[in-house]
Parts: sequence; C-alpha cells; structure tokens
Amino acid sequence: MTILLVVSNPNKWPLHIPGVVVTSARSYLTDPTYSEDRSAKVFNLCRSYGYQSTGYYVSLLAAARGHKPMPDINTIQDLKSQFVIRTLSEEMEEQIQSACKRLQSNKFTLSIYFGRNIAKQYNNLSMRLFDLFHAPLLRAEFLKDDGKWELNSIRMISASEIPEYHHKFVVQAATDYFSGRKRRIRKRASPRFDIAVLVNPEDKEPPSNERALKKFQKAAESVGLDCELITRNDMHRLAEFDALFIRETTAVNHHTFRFAQRAATEGLVVMDDPDSILKCTNKVYLAELLTRHGIPIPKTMIIHRNNIDKIMETLGLPCVLKQPDSAFSLGVNKVDTEEELNEEVMRLLNKSDLIVAQEFLPTTYDWRVGICDRRALYACRYHMARRHWQVIKRDKDGNNSSEGGSDTLSVGEAPDEVIKTALKAANLIGDGLYGVDLKQIGQKCYVIEVNDNPNIDAGIEDLVLKDALYREIMGIFLKRIENKKRGLGPA
Repeated sequence: MTILLVVSNPNKWPLHIPGVVVTSARSYLTDPTYSEDRSAKVFNLCRSYGYQSTGYYVSLLAAARGHKPMPDINTIQDLKSQFVIRTLSEEMEEQIQSACKRLQSNKFTLSIYFGRNIAKQYNNLSMRLFDLFHAPLLRAEFLKDDGKWELNSIRMISASEIPEYHHKFVVQAATDYFSGRKRRIRKRASPRFDIAVLVNPEDKEPPSNERALKKFQKAAESVGLDCELITRNDMHRLAEFDALFIRETTAVNHHTFRFAQRAATEGLVVMDDPDSILKCTNKVYLAELLTRHGIPIPKTMIIHRNNIDKIMETLGLPCVLKQPDSAFSLGVNKVDTEEELNEEVMRLLNKSDLIVAQEFLPTTYDWRVGICDRRALYACRYHMARRHWQVIKRDKDGNNSSEGGSDTLSVGEAPDEVIKTALKAANLIGDGLYGVDLKQIGQKCYVIEVNDNPNIDAGIEDLVLKDALYREIMGIFLKRIENKKRGLGPA
C-alpha cells in the first residue's frame, strides 16, 4: 500500500517520515499515476480546506479514487459546524472535565498529532477527538466558564503551525500510526479485503462467545477476508477496512451506533447497519411496524400517561411491560397485580414518554430464527429458566442468575409457519443479520421482537451448520464488498 502525504508545497514540508511519499496537491490532482494507483491511502495535509479549494478537492477526488482520504469531506464539513462542536462538547463533558481539572488557567490549547499529544495525560482526550474528527493534525481550544470546561473550537493545522520542538514527536506519532497499518496488512500474503469485527472484551453477555469469534476469524480467512477484532477505541481506524461486523450489544445512544454510522459514511459494508439498529432497538417502532403489515404479535398497546387506565381492560393480568430500548430481557417485566402494574408503568414512563404493554403468552420455550441476506440460516428453541417465565432469570441487580437450555434445529426441521413468519418480519427491517423471536401457540406464531444483533455462540446456534454458519455469513460480506467495489450495491 502506498501512503501519500499530500501537501501544498513539498519544498516547505519540514518533517521526514520514513516509508511515505510526499507529493504536492497539484500533482495529486493532475498526475494520472496517482489516479491509477488503487492501493494508495491519502493523508491530506494542505494548508486550506475551504469549499472548492485545492485541499478540498484533494479529499473529494481521493474518495472518488478509493484512496480513503484523511480527512474526508464529512470531517472537513463537521469541523466547520459550531453545532457539531457544541454537541460533541456536551457528549464528552465528563472526559473533558477529567482531563482539564488540574489546569489553573481558563484557556487550554491541545495539539493532536495522529491521535496523540506530546503530554501522555492528554492522550485519551486526544484519541477521542481524533476518533470524532479524523484528521492527521488537529488543534483544539478549551475554555473554562463558571468553573466548567468546554470545547470552544477544533481545527486542522498545517505543518508550519507545529512548533519545532514538537517535530520529533510528530514524526514518531506518524511512524507508529503508519507502521501499525503495515503490520496488520502483512498478516496475509495475498489480502483481498479487510473486515473489522467490533467487540467488547469486558461484556459479560456478548452476542458471540470467544470460540465463535475465532470461528468467524477462521471463516473470514477461508473466503479471502483479512479479519481483525477491534474495540471502541479503534473508531479512527475504520477507514482501513472494507467492512464492519458488529459483535457487541447495540444501542442508539451508544458507541456501537456511532461506529455503524461512521462505517457507513466511509463506504464500508456494515452489519448491523445504522438503519437496522434504529429500527430493531425500539420496541415501540417494531410494534407499530409489525401491526401495520399484519404480522401476528401478542395483543399490544403503546402506553402513555393518558391511557394507563385502559391496560387492564385491554390486556388483562398478568401482562408484560417493556421499555422501548430493552435488550437481553433487561427492561422487560411481567406484572401480576394492579399495584405492580401501576408502579412499573410509572417507573418506565419516567424514562420514556412511550412504553409497550403486551398480553402475556405463556410457553415453555421461545423460537429464534437467524436470518441473513433475507435467508433463514438456523432455528433455535430457547427453553425458559427453571420456575421462570423468561429464558434468562435475573437477580435484583439485573445479572444473569440462571437460564434455560436450548436446542438447535435445521431450518428444514422447524415448522414452516415459524420460518415463514420470521422471514416476513425480518424483511420489513432490511437484508442484514437478524434474530427473530417468536412464540408458537398451536399452529399460530407470534413475533415477539426482531433483534439486529442476534446471538451466534459456538455450541448453540452453530450446532447444525457448524463452521458452515460462519462461512455463510462471511461469504455474504465478501459478496457485498465485491459488489460495492464494482458499484453494484448489495446483491
């Protein structure tokens, strides 16, 4: 891979960084050699990035050439938006206060070189800003007002603005950043495409266990994908990859959603895509969507403060109350008495203006059908925990205290109505990877929810297809990457 540093005037470039090519913006824009090099990665270090300026066109054409520029056009635009900066300042408030608490002045300037600062105590803050504003050289200004620090501005800087005594550090930071990429690329002799798998090593209930993650990595390599596990600290590296596979529990107000958004903006193939996360993680939306399209669901009410008195006469007791963004049975509660109903409804309405109430349908197990690319891949029966109405029984702190067993069937062995209903529900969301939960009562199936981030654990969901399940999913990624490279979109 060719690493290009595109600058306004190479003769005035003050830094020598091993293993990179320094070229002028004019040469990059006009020399056909650069447009023909499909493996180049462009770091745009021009003096100006104004609209339709030379620096602006470097990033614009680099994106068109598939050179994955840093910064890209979206970053350039975000850096001009005071609204974006104010929003991120609020989002990062705790981190900003922590980093700046020992400062005595009311103004602080932070120089960020490839995600690092010359003072190690500011590296976490530097990396966070680098994640959000993906540009090689940044300068952020913080102001303290009424004892509270705020991000006042952040902008890209040119090499001429780097103090001379920082030069050695900048060269090292850039070298470390570039060499990290090279070590990863050399892992396979003939790489085709790169896929990142987002995980959280500290998650107690991850969607894929460690054995499954290893099987995903092996399957990726078998179809020609270079697979690397990444964490929430690696957002700045997304442009290195061709695809992102999220194997961490998703939520909208969460870094997993920002990863999905950033990856989609960078042109990566993404599962879970941002649209699927938005749709699946909100049970109010799902209830409305499934009802509108005639998909059978338990009798359901959207609850607000003005219709609480209708719950008992409509659904009866016991019934199930759900906060809109509940996951893994957290935020889902069965109430048996009127007193419990009123107490739980008010507790949930204090968190959300709308909640979901459903009739209680007792079964000894729930179905889950795993679907990807609009095809059913596996069918599981998850049995209820002993003396409990859910698959997972939790203690008062929300921790998993016990859970029921499971058995996995081939898609052909599962009842036709289960598979047919699951596919209808998932297809309303998209063509990603989904787990559709259903209850079967007699010959009728009821969709409980559609999950955008279903469990695929070694020893459970893969019992029938075994390693073929992982190869199937990685094969779908490969096909979509190839189609995207050819400009065909999803297959």
